Amino acid sequence: MSGSFDRLSLLATFVRIVERGSISAAARDLGLSQASASRQLQALEARLDAVLLERTTHSLTLTEAGASCLADARALLDGWSTLEEQHTDDGAVRGALKVVAPVALGQGLLAEAAFSFQAGHPEVRFTWLLEDGDIRFAEIGCDLWIRIGAPKDDTLVVRELGRVERLVVAAPELLNGARGRGPERLSDLPCAALEQFEGVEIPLTDKKGRACAIRARAVLTTNNLFVALAAARAGRAFAVAPLWLVEADLRSGRLIDAAPGWRAPTLPVVAAFRPAAQRPKRLARFIEHIAQAVGAAA
Repeated sequence: MSGSFDRLSLLATFVRIVERGSISAAARDLGLSQASASRQLQALEARLDAVLLERTTHSLTLTEAGASCLADARALLDGWSTLEEQHTDDGAVRGALKVVAPVALGQGLLAEAAFSFQAGHPEVRFTWLLEDGDIRFAEIGCDLWIRIGAPKDDTLVVRELGRVERLVVAAPELLNGARGRGPERLSDLPCAALEQFEGVEIPLTDKKGRACAIRARAVLTTNNLFVALAAARAGRAFAVAPLWLVEADLRSGRLIDAAPGWRAPTLPVVAAFRPAAQRPKRLARFIEHIAQAVGAAA
């Protein structure tokens, strides 16, 4: 039954079915008919003499054998891709990279870095997913997870790419009439608070190392930086934002530094990836590329 299928193709189809959660979605990704993708899954199960996925009308669930096969399949596919890179004479960086990145960085700074990397390496293909929360790295099957702060997964290699400078910003009209000149005046003003970081308790430090904490009056609490920044731009509240994201607003005067000389704690941007005896060139070079981008923006 499986003789007409390439073994790596069987594995690649199985992995894509697991990642997409359905045979039809995987088939679309791979340019196959649903029937062909289903036959490949059946062929792999026949070759291994094991049921890899439990099928119901509405879902697919990995069996114990399927979970074990998934890890091995990814390792084999990664190994083949690395072998291709190493032994192709033209020295080009090629192949697929699946990246999970935080929303703000992933649709701004990091996306621009990916585009510039792809311009220099046109045979690299990205799957680019945005997620601020935790992920199950093995289940998603990504090559690289970029996030704020180290993940709670000790099976991954973690590299800090840089730290993001953050400041308190507000529309000029919000500060009109605010009492005092120091950061303490912020306590009387409405705040758009990012719940995953400071929330309503905002620690600040000045260049001399002095520290203070602002107990903010939150009129909006959100897990999305763009929502908090929209409130600041509309003059409804102040917010804590990364410098790279608000530089244009500061230059135009749309927003101002609401606590000059004071900064919120910097946040580490890290890259997490699977340990490997030999990392694919495309992944190693892309990590170096984004490290430069984050370092330049920090």
